[in-house]
Amino acid sequence: MSHDFIDDRRKALEEAFFARQNAELIRRLHAPEGQKELSGSTGIQDPKVLERLEAHGIGANALAALSLAPLVLVAWADGTPEPEERRAILSAAGEAGIPTGGAAHALLDHWLAQHPPQDLLATWTDYVHALAPEARAALHKDVIARAHQVAEASGGFLGLTSKVSPTEKAMLKRLEDAFTA
Repeated sequence: MSHDFIDDRRKALEEAFFARQNAELIRRLHAPEGQKELSGSTGIQDPKVLERLEAHGIGANALAALSLAPLVLVAWADGTPEPEERRAILSAAGEAGIPTGGAAHALLDHWLAQHPPQDLLATWTDYVHALAPEARAALHKDVIARAHQVAEASGGFLGLTSKVSPTEKAMLKRLEDAFTA
């Protein structure tokens, strides 16, 4: 056998091993706790909304990340999140009491590193609509203010142009519409 074949086989086995390890860690990190526990954490009774949250790996331990999903969506609106946008999101996570190393923080990191799922906005909108009116009103004010901070975190040209791009403005409008629809 050639040395190249053995070396290639070794690399393939190592990659397969680490891929399985990573998949298991992600599974444990985002393992949904079940609809009953998630419903108890959120007050949401709609089984379709609960299923959708679970499909995104959002259990009770990662639910706080969902409240910051709009910030991530604004950061991705005009391409890859800028470092300033990432810092603004992670700062908002800290202010929201999301501990570094926890499931919610890991989910935010994942969404910032890789484009979030296409239906994240729809899932978040369903979540907002399923909240009690008081909780929705409180979330509305906080989310929109933080989303604007993320949009203004980078961009503009020498202070002469708007820091908020047209695609970010469109995303901000979609987020606002989610609360009023």
